[in-house]
Amino acid sequence: MTILHVRGLIKRYGTVEVLHGIDLDVERGERIAILGASGSGKSTLLRCLNFMEMPTAGEIVLDDKAVGRRERDLIAVRQRVGMVFQQFNLFPHMTALGNVMEGLRTVRRWSAAEARARAEKELARVGLADKAQTYPAHLSGGQKQRVAIARALAMDPELLLFDEPTSALDPELVGEVLNVIRSLADEGRTMLLVTHELGFAYHVATRVIFLADGRIHEQGTPDEVLKHPRMERTRAFLASHRQFSF
Repeated sequence: MTILHVRGLIKRYGTVEVLHGIDLDVERGERIAILGASGSGKSTLLRCLNFMEMPTAGEIVLDDKAVGRRERDLIAVRQRVGMVFQQFNLFPHMTALGNVMEGLRTVRRWSAAEARARAEKELARVGLADKAQTYPAHLSGGQKQRVAIARALAMDPELLLFDEPTSALDPELVGEVLNVIRSLADEGRTMLLVTHELGFAYHVATRVIFLADGRIHEQGTPDEVLKHPRMERTRAFLASHRQFSF
C-alpha cells in the first residue's frame, strides 16, 4: 500500500531551484536510503516532505489525501511524519524524559502521567532508560541522537525521516545510532534515510535513491544502485566513497 505520493516537487530559494520536479512513491514498510553529494537536495527533500520547508510547486499526498495546502494540515502531517535531524534539536533546559514528553503534552494534549509512561517506554526502546533524568549537556552525541529518535517515535509516526542522523557524531558513536535505526527497520517501519553510511544503506534499505542536482538520477535495489550502477554520475559518486563494505 502506498503511503506517500510526491508529484512534481519543486523547491526554489529566490532564483535558485534546489529541487527540480521530484516524483516519488513510498510504500508502507519501505526503507529508502537517499544518497548524493553535498548540495544535491537531499535534506531539502526531507524538509519539504514534512513541510519544515514549504514546496514551491508540486503535490504531496499522504494516504490518498493531498496535504500542505492549509496551515491547519501541517500539525497533523508532522504528527504522522516524524523527523530526526543531524543536530539533534533537543531542548537544553529539559531532561531526556522531558524532551520526549514535550510533543505528547503540547501537541497530543496527553496528561503528564500518560506522556511520562510513553516517554519512558521509548527511552527504554533506544537503550536510555537510565538517562531519563539527564540533561542534553551531559549526554554524548550518540545518546542525544537516540533521545531524538525516542522523541520522534513517541508521536507514533507512520513515516520516519532521518536527515544524516550520524553526520554530527564521532566515529565511535555512529554504531549505537545505526543499531537503533536497524532495529526500527526490523520492526517494519517506513523510513526515508538521508545518509553517507553506504554500507549501512546496502544492508538495511529496500531501495536506494541517488540524487544529483535536485533530481532523482538513479534508483533501484541496493544491489542495482550500489553494486551495479547504470549511470556514470552514480559510479563517480560511489568511486569517491569506497570506504564502505558489503
